[in-house]
Amino acid sequence: MNTICKLFNIKYPIVQGGMIWCSGWKLAAAVSNAGGLGLIGAGSMHPDVLEEHIQKCKRATQKPFGVNIPLLYPQTDELIEIIVREKVPIVFTSAGNPKKYTGFLKEHGIKVAHVVANKKFAIKAVEAGVDSVVAEGFEAGGHNGFEETTTMVLIPMIREITNLPLLAAGGIASGKAIYASMALGADGVQMGSVFAASEESSAHPAFKNEIVHADDGDTFLTLKSIVPVRLLKNSFFNQIAEAEKNGADKELLAALLGKGRAKKGMFEGDTEEGELEIGQVAGLIKKIKPVHEIMKELIVDFNTTAKRQSSLRIDI
Repeated sequence: MNTICKLFNIKYPIVQGGMIWCSGWKLAAAVSNAGGLGLIGAGSMHPDVLEEHIQKCKRATQKPFGVNIPLLYPQTDELIEIIVREKVPIVFTSAGNPKKYTGFLKEHGIKVAHVVANKKFAIKAVEAGVDSVVAEGFEAGGHNGFEETTTMVLIPMIREITNLPLLAAGGIASGKAIYASMALGADGVQMGSVFAASEESSAHPAFKNEIVHADDGDTFLTLKSIVPVRLLKNSFFNQIAEAEKNGADKELLAALLGKGRAKKGMFEGDTEEGELEIGQVAGLIKKIKPVHEIMKELIVDFNTTAKRQSSLRIDI
């Protein structure tokens, strides 16, 4: 049995990214019901909102689901307490030190995965005792690694240092990409952008439309002096790019960023002045679809690819 499927008790080794403003209970439940692992994105939620989403997700699915928590937020302790109290079986952590909460969560029987963008943090995650590592290349949307290591390079690098169940993330939106990731050493994948544009995503319809109309070169990794983030190009992006070009310091960039930009763009639908976080793979997403259709297409494409590749060989 596939190690990711066994670890999380799911049918397919596909995990939905816990994206801020996109990954509410409806999306998480839909992915879990379709055979993958759905994640509620706690990064954009106050504690009471997270509790509500967890309870609604429990009512919407009998399958395992989890919560994604970026560890850089000030209310993380409260979010962790809610997760333990609500007996959420799986937690994905990112953007912080995995040692802080991994032991505590595992003491309560919770499986823990941690997202990394380089070997150094992968080693720290393994030392912290996580159950799984997510290797996220810089093709991914949202917050990203400073190293700009691609998924294709990162997967085998992380596989060299651990035998833990390994998920690949960043630039994956097809069965072919899942197959390629597993050929490089991953046991499964975590996919964000393709689910951000799903019918069940809590993202604003205007943001979803921006995703499906995106082409290659329409996203860019910016704000590297603060926290690297991949965004769709729009008026807000152009302001940041111009400021960086003119040598803006961290304080000025932080002032331009302000508060609530991601909510304004992805949740409220201001596609010009909001922050639109999405991966490079947006250029391959051409239609807003329900989750069950997306999952079916992924599995069919994977199996078709596997069958086709089985006949390939290079004679020595």
